Formats: sequence, C-alpha cells, structure tokens
Amino acid sequence: MREDEIKPIVDAVMKALQQKGIGTGASKPAPSYKMPGDGVSIGTAGKVFSNGLVNWNRGGAAQAAPHTCAAQQTGQCSPTCQRCSPLNSMTAEQVRCTGADRIGLCHPDGRCSSIAAMIDHTLLKSNATQEEVGKLCEEARKYTFASVCVNPSYVALCAKLLRGCPVKVCTVIGFPLGSTTPTVKAIEARDAIANGADEIDMVINVGALKSGNDALVLDDIKAVREATVGKVLKVIIETAYLTRDEKIRACKMSKQAKADFVKTSTGFGPGGATAEDVALMREVVGPDMGVKASGGIRDGKAASEMIKAGATRLGTSASVGIVTGKDSGAGKY
Repeated sequence: MREDEIKPIVDAVMKALQQKGIGTGASKPAPSYKMPGDGVSIGTAGKVFSNGLVNWNRGGAAQAAPHTCAAQQTGQCSPTCQRCSPLNSMTAEQVRCTGADRIGLCHPDGRCSSIAAMIDHTLLKSNATQEEVGKLCEEARKYTFASVCVNPSYVALCAKLLRGCPVKVCTVIGFPLGSTTPTVKAIEARDAIANGADEIDMVINVGALKSGNDALVLDDIKAVREATVGKVLKVIIETAYLTRDEKIRACKMSKQAKADFVKTSTGFGPGGATAEDVALMREVVGPDMGVKASGGIRDGKAASEMIKAGATRLGTSASVGIVTGKDSGAGKY
C-alpha cells in the first residue's frame, strides 16, 4: 500500500482505540499518523516505530531520554554497576585516552567488562539462522554490548528480542559491496529504521572513490544521512582497497556529510582493521567523530590496539571471547 492509503487506516484505528480508552487514553486526542522521517515509520515487517524517546537540542544532536537503574532505586545496586558507575574498571585517564564517545549501561553479573560497552556484537554471515540471531541477542543482553549488528532482514526480530534493553540494534546498508545507488541505500536505510534499527552502517561506493568521482561518494553518504536523521550513522570505507589519499578523502567526506562514525571494513574484503588505519582515520576526523574498527579483531590484544589507536567502537563476532578472555575460535569478522 502507498503511504497516502495507509494514513487514513492508521488514523481510523487510533481514533477507535481512543474512543474505547485503549492505549492513548480517553482524555487525549487520537494522535495523527506521521510520514516516515517525521517521527513515525512503518517498515516492511509491518512494525510501526516512533522516535518519541529522542529529544533534540538546538544544535540538532539527539539526546536519549534519561534512564535510571532499577537496582539503584531499590538500594541493591552493585558498586560495579556500569549504569551508575560508568567504566568503573578504568581510571579517568584511561577513559580519556580511549577517546570513548559512548558508554553502555548495565547491571553486570561479574562477567561484564568496560570494553563491552564499545563492541557491536556482530553476525553478518549470509547463512545466519534465526536461532543464531536469537543467541546473539541473548549474549548482547548478558554482556551489555553497545549493539548487535545484523543483516536488515533480522532487524525486526532483534528489535523485539532486545525491547527494554539498552543494547541497540545496528544493521548494514549497501552491504558488503557498496555498489548500489544512493536512492536504493536511502530506501534501505529508511526501511531498516522503520523495522527498529537504531544504528546504520553503510558501505560507500568504493569504485566511485577510486575513480575520483568524489561528488558521487559524497551524494551517496548524504542520501543515507538524510534518511537516518536522529539515528547513528557509520560510514564503512573498506580501507583494504584504498590508498592513503583515498582513505583521507573518504573520511573527510563522511565528516562533511555529518556522519557519526567512520568505519574501517565490512569484514568481507581482502583485509580488516589495522591500528595504522585507525590512527589515520582518527587524525583526519578529529576528536568529535567516532571511529569504528572492524574486521579481524579476534582477541583482547587486538581490541586494545584498536582502542589505543583511536577507535571508539569495535565491530567483531568474537565479542564474548574478548570480554571474557577466552579463545574466540575461527571466524573472519
């Protein structure tokens, strides 16, 4: 159905609920349907999402609604609770050195570490099953990772499984090649957000960048940025294919388009993240933009190297092994 056909249906349903005193409250007028991008979206999974929990300041930056630790309210909060004592296992100087621009919240069970708050728990293989995605979300809840990163078809499922949890739902757009058009990427991003995605990792048009067509690369990023207002946007530049100059240009364009992060790799290219690339990206974008290292981060040592180089987010499928210090096993991402 077209959006103009959906609007009267939604209005009628909301009005009927209001008259019965269900959901909206009998004393309140029925809320009107808003088009995608205006706070309310309907996705391909049939889910309706509102951005009502996001407040905007004059500078246009999204601010999450305040959250209080329930355990703290009952006086049972652990002294190591990261919700009440962020990054408690690190000194103030260590936190500043990481350049971290986001802190995850949790009421840990003794196995949750500070680095978990910087990890996108990732499962992007083409043959991932619903059961594996369910396990991914269960692990993300347990260790309070920053997000789960899944393919778009699993966004609605993850949004349901993680409802009420501080773990975000991240998905990938134009993945893994980045060769679709700006219009297609924008539509894909809108659909993902409508289905419940909080964060979008888009792949740039690598071929256009290497051809010197910077105008197309910039338009590509801007199209997705306009489709993701109020959400976190990370731009994957696929460093393994790029020269130093191309990496710098890609980072500058991502910053110009007002993306929130630049990201090293898809994990499906010829190489993953390197500390050298992360340091270069940090130098180009400065201290106020995020840098996500992804691809080949398999243990705590590699994770620490990326953070030291300037990464503020890590993308890995070895998340549990990293935060527990155990063997991560085989795997490319």
